[in-house]
Amino acid sequence: MSRTVAVLVGSLRSQSINHTVAKALAKVAEGGLAFDFVEIGDLPLYNDDLWHEGRGPEAVERMRAQIAAADGVLLVTPEYNRTVPGVLVNALDWGSRPWGQSVWVNKPAGCCGAATGAIGTAAAQLALKAQMVTLGMVVMGHPEFYLKFEPEKFAEDGTVTDESLRGFLKTYTDALAAHIERLC
Repeated sequence: MSRTVAVLVGSLRSQSINHTVAKALAKVAEGGLAFDFVEIGDLPLYNDDLWHEGRGPEAVERMRAQIAAADGVLLVTPEYNRTVPGVLVNALDWGSRPWGQSVWVNKPAGCCGAATGAIGTAAAQLALKAQMVTLGMVVMGHPEFYLKFEPEKFAEDGTVTDESLRGFLKTYTDALAAHIERLC
């Protein structure tokens, strides 16, 4: 049975390496997981004054509905100044409100990311995992996913051209699928 995963990519750049990695993960996960990419670039900065009668702005309600409908969540994060980009933190904030109505609670979740440096996004993921646990997500601990991005290993359409990397991505998506299945 294929499960749906809400995917939030913490980079808004049109040529984002993390969006490339997310597309590659979606391709290797086909048949086991269906990726539903959630737009977060149109979310206003979190402001409690924007709630009206328990509803947020239209973009917020769309994001919250996609997450609520998904069986699990995958956060794909770049690393900015050794931590999580503001756009992803903003999405986490919107999803956690209003009080008592968080879409994150008990959601099976994973996080991953890629960077051009040798340690990938290890520092950002450490901070992100702590926040995910605080928000009530059930975070997959293993396997961990810290990828040094090498563009020659990816085709334009997200296909992975390197067999070793494809195997690594498949191991990760299989583990995420099993994590979600255990909790659903």
